[in-house]
Amino acid sequence: MNMSKPLIYGLLLSILMVIAPHAVHLPLWISALCAALLSWRAYLAWSGNPLPKRWLLLSITLASVGGILIEFHTLFGREVGVTLLILLTALKFMELRSPRDATVLVYLACFIVITNFFYSQSIPTALYMLATLLAIVATWVHLYGENIALRPRLRIATTLLLQAIPLTLVLFILFPRVQGPLWGLPQDAFASSGLDDRMAPGSISRLTLSDEVAFRVNYAGKPPRREQMYWRGPVLWEFDGRTWTPGRTASGIAPQFTETGQPIDYSVTLEPHNKTWLFALDMPERISVSARLTHDFRLVQQEPVKARLRYEVRSNLSYHANLHEAERQIQRALQLPPPFNPRALQLAANWRADGANDSAVVRAALAYFNREGFQYTLEPPPLGLHSVDDFLFTTRQGFCEHYASSFVFLMRAAHIPARVVTGYLGGEYNAVGNYYIVRQSDAHAWAEVWLSGRGWVRIDPTAAIAPARVERGLSAAVANNAALPFMARNPPQWLRDLRLNWDALANRWNQWVLGYNSELQFAFLTRLGMESITWQKMALNMMAGVGLIVVLFALLMLRHLFKRQPDKVQAAWLRLCRKLAKAGLPRAAHEGAQDYAERVAAARPDLAASIRDLAARYSALRYGARRDKQALREFLRHTATFKT
Repeated sequence: MNMSKPLIYGLLLSILMVIAPHAVHLPLWISALCAALLSWRAYLAWSGNPLPKRWLLLSITLASVGGILIEFHTLFGREVGVTLLILLTALKFMELRSPRDATVLVYLACFIVITNFFYSQSIPTALYMLATLLAIVATWVHLYGENIALRPRLRIATTLLLQAIPLTLVLFILFPRVQGPLWGLPQDAFASSGLDDRMAPGSISRLTLSDEVAFRVNYAGKPPRREQMYWRGPVLWEFDGRTWTPGRTASGIAPQFTETGQPIDYSVTLEPHNKTWLFALDMPERISVSARLTHDFRLVQQEPVKARLRYEVRSNLSYHANLHEAERQIQRALQLPPPFNPRALQLAANWRADGANDSAVVRAALAYFNREGFQYTLEPPPLGLHSVDDFLFTTRQGFCEHYASSFVFLMRAAHIPARVVTGYLGGEYNAVGNYYIVRQSDAHAWAEVWLSGRGWVRIDPTAAIAPARVERGLSAAVANNAALPFMARNPPQWLRDLRLNWDALANRWNQWVLGYNSELQFAFLTRLGMESITWQKMALNMMAGVGLIVVLFALLMLRHLFKRQPDKVQAAWLRLCRKLAKAGLPRAAHEGAQDYAERVAAARPDLAASIRDLAARYSALRYGARRDKQALREFLRHTATFKT
């Protein structure tokens, strides 16, 4: 079998479609090399020139593998593996000579389809991969049926994919789920995104430029007010003059809080962020997954969140936290780097020298932010070595991290224990799915101070500058929201509705397809009436379901063997042959219609014209590309009225 140009172009289209999404993840020189190789092979197919020598391809392969080793410093890992697979597929296309090579390329393209889901498992990715698979299967059909036109090839490929749906559903529902990824992927298989455990000027304002979803929240009852939706994340204790970090985690100290209001129940669907902390409203009391509550009220689990995680939480929005704080924690919350920000130190000393108590100093700091012309902006000017002094007395422009950092610094300078808390604030309500969407653009930083008799108290200095940030969201607080993501700039209502509908669909996809884990599988099968579910029973049911589907499809495909539809043209021609046989002119078993007609015409010249006409009509109707209904009716009428 020769490699025809249409087949080569079909393979080229399949490979291009399957590797195109990888272009944003591959090194630029790898993408350029693959594009050059595929273009070169397409040109050779068009021009008819011979393929390159094997020594040249081997040299390109060795040089490319060496470049990948230099680029990644290893030949192991997800990124390297995918890069090598794509590069070797492009090189294999360069030596396409036989049907065996084409078959290998089809299999490689199918395998690369899977690798696209390493980076995204969204609905658009799934639909695009389905279209890619259709192109691959159509090319595979062309490989073994070159005389089949394009539309029939696509129809056959579509039929094959549709026939695979029942089998796919059985395997999806019944295949035993395992914890963790299907393959033991290395650490580079999990990207880190979202909130970090370090805060410096600009760190959170950069994060707010992202419109990605951090998590979604379903409330069991009435949701709290927006100004109560403080989603607690990392707590930062140590300051080096510019950057806040958690420092060493306190161990052996149990958290203590007393609720003073009605608790609230809700569930969180957290997107993977490759960190160990979970997010919850202040103050979390109970959680459905294996996580511990640290001394500073962070929810932390043992392993990083590398897959979408759903958990239920009960929180108390009104509380007293650690009324009797450990002395070493008090001292930890008072530490400051000595040589930095002398003017801020003096300002705090002045407030304390006035005889004010701790609560009065807190009010004085908030009043200072409110009255001294501070601005809330996403694009503050850079700060120097004394970052807090520059912000408080010179620029007076900043985002939430600037206000939280400087406020905590002032509190510690006034001998009030304080710390920075980072997380998210608020969320967007989706009425379609009746849940809240918390995005990366909702990232926020605030402060906590420890007051005698009250414990740790949340203070948000941003509320003193831009109360709209707390009450209505980020777009309502910044004067120039051009830097925000487009959908965060109060777009038209129809566009917001479209996005919310799409997010509701994506959320259902996440819950029922991507989130179909072992717990959901057991719950679903229990509702179907499968009691005492075990892996053995699921395996048996899966094999029984697969066998049943295979038998049903086999019966459908072989049904013509059990019930054949009569061919009217063939039946009429056989009746005509029987008439002639009774007249002494039987047809031999090997004799075709035209040959038989000529023998009858030679023996009976009076029947020559009619038998030749009927034989020609029979051949046209029986073996022609299309069957004319009018011609069929006339043929049936003439054979029925034929006289010997």
